[in-house]
Amino acid sequence: MSLTEQLLRPLLTASGARPLITHYDDATGSRVELSVATMANWAAKTANWLVEEFDVEPGDKVAVRLPAHWQTAGVLLGAWWCGAQVVPEAAGARIAFVTTEEQGPDTAVVSLDPMGRGLSTRASDGALDYLSEARLSGDEFSPLFPVPGDTPALLSSTVDEVLAEARARAASSGISPGDRVLSTVEWDLPEGVLTGLLAPLTAGAHLVQVSNPDPAKLDGHRSTERAGVDLLA
Repeated sequence: MSLTEQLLRPLLTASGARPLITHYDDATGSRVELSVATMANWAAKTANWLVEEFDVEPGDKVAVRLPAHWQTAGVLLGAWWCGAQVVPEAAGARIAFVTTEEQGPDTAVVSLDPMGRGLSTRASDGALDYLSEARLSGDEFSPLFPVPGDTPALLSSTVDEVLAEARARAASSGISPGDRVLSTVEWDLPEGVLTGLLAPLTAGAHLVQVSNPDPAKLDGHRSTERAGVDLLA
């Protein structure tokens, strides 16, 4: 079973409507809250897009060069759902997800717009507007191939290894089911993704991710979101 299925299935069964990720960007003042069902929907659209447009199969590499953001979570969960091996470098990857600053041939450009809008200007030649294109894909994903536990998922680590490591990090950080976790950890690969994204999700916690954190605003975010656990960079 894919990493994404193992993460999302118990959460969807418990309550698809409950918040899963709340994303703040202190540089823009934005706040976006996504439920388990909404995050699963974005992951499904991404997985369908990867399979339909790039023929991604279990073990194929997909490069992700993105900051901590709710759209990055959709990209990562979608890639893992179809069995992709997430890597930081574009060489040898089926497609590379990048920011507007890195766009070029054979890239999927992620706008990081807080409201989920696509690029405000046309993508450069050979680049694709991820949000505008992936949103047209199906809302549900049915894998064409099984994703065994020994499939590489995050650099050289397999699905089973990633899941075990994320659970261990959740335990060592004191994250329990239902906790609300305030995090400023950047999602570099693999350490940041394991600690800042996967540890809270494997524990069944609500992640409150703060990008471009303003130290003067963190207490306010913590109070507003009733966060009881901190993961501070």
